[in-house]
Amino acid sequence: MKGGMTSFERFGVTERMIREALAVALSRGGEFADLFFQHAVTSDLGLEDGEVNRAHASVSLGVGVRVVRGDQTGYGYSEDLTLAALLECARTAAAIADGPARATPTAFHVGTARPDRYPLRRAWEQVTPEERRPLLAGLNARAFAADPRIRKVNLRLRSEDSTILVADSKGRLAEDRQPMTVLSLSVMAEQDGRREQNGYNVAGRAGFEFYTPDRLDRLVRQAVDRTTILFEAGPPPAGELPVVLAAGSSGILLHEAIGHGMEADFNRKGTSIYADKLGKPVAQPFVNIVDDATLPGARGTINVDDEGNDAGRTVLVEDGVLTSYLHDEISARHYGVAPTGNGRRQSYRHPPLPRMRSTYMLPGPHDPAEIIASVKRGLYCQNFSNGQVNIGAGDFTFYVKNGFLIEDGKLTRPVKDVNVIGNGPKALERVDMVGDDLEIDEGGWTCGKDGQSVPVSQGLPTVRVSSLTVGGRGP
Repeated sequence: MKGGMTSFERFGVTERMIREALAVALSRGGEFADLFFQHAVTSDLGLEDGEVNRAHASVSLGVGVRVVRGDQTGYGYSEDLTLAALLECARTAAAIADGPARATPTAFHVGTARPDRYPLRRAWEQVTPEERRPLLAGLNARAFAADPRIRKVNLRLRSEDSTILVADSKGRLAEDRQPMTVLSLSVMAEQDGRREQNGYNVAGRAGFEFYTPDRLDRLVRQAVDRTTILFEAGPPPAGELPVVLAAGSSGILLHEAIGHGMEADFNRKGTSIYADKLGKPVAQPFVNIVDDATLPGARGTINVDDEGNDAGRTVLVEDGVLTSYLHDEISARHYGVAPTGNGRRQSYRHPPLPRMRSTYMLPGPHDPAEIIASVKRGLYCQNFSNGQVNIGAGDFTFYVKNGFLIEDGKLTRPVKDVNVIGNGPKALERVDMVGDDLEIDEGGWTCGKDGQSVPVSQGLPTVRVSSLTVGGRGP
């Protein structure tokens, strides 16, 4: 293939096979077709009660063939990479169309040199279990030593080495090796007969070198602190209150309640509340939101998307105005714009969809201390554990695991068992202060949509929302 060999040639995949499969895919009049190959090696190691109690490894290898006609998609996939299997997948996908055959490329081009946003010092396949086990054992001992109230510790280390190859009917060829690792630590503590549980996790596109002493220290400290403070926490007052979102993991609210509504498929179908908002103000002039694939080593970072398009930085909201949606190939053609590199899929078994990567709000003009001091009586949200969102209307409910009451401009007592209820677009309109302390959360966030899960990152500076509904039991 022009531009050099691909790693999938070791599995018998040749340029001739790809060209023949694309010819069959377009044999019934499809407008566009692509092949998505994936090889992934995943390893999980778990520790509980001081012993390694889970060890699992898996290998995934397969291909998906997609045919697009208008806004419709035909799809077939196989774990068999023989020519016969590729052609069968192509025939299945081609059934979406009914017309004369279209021309296929006679050669493939790799295109311009792409960035390497997650260079590997050492591939995960070279890291032995004998090197991984001491990492978990050491963290287990440190968690117990951190506080005498700790009764139980659970650890999980996950690593993945995935390589993708995309070839399409435009003659484009893109290959990317995508590492990933997640390390999670949860603890259970007991005090005066009461038990509380919480945890912390870190994730990134990196190798074993990701686990620096500073990152491991933070993992233990955050897991223990977030758990033990719950013994002091109680429910907050209920009702409409100003809410201050802490920098970092509060970005989950931005991702879920606002970001999904800016994915182009929801807008071209008219189901998103933002469908008629392009070019219109949706927030205060100091609010800027981006979806970014370029943060070095972040969990949501990619060099190319799963359609082979360059993945860069997309400005969604600029100076309070909605400027773009998140596009894949289908929605980009629908709107007459270039793809934004947001076509993503869980695996070769799934067609791509417009999906987020790393979504965050840019720093604003306010000092974080000034934001807290501005609130007479309200809620400070530190981290969220889960939530539900109606993407069309943007209505949401989020559960706050850790937070504080704000009284007379100061953080006072810790709170827990908090539900924050609101509407994403309205909450965005009510953002009236944005801090200068943007923090990209380092956790292992996974986004679900249409039955598919993909890794993402998110972030936020300290933000004040003038009013949200807070569900609590306090006076």
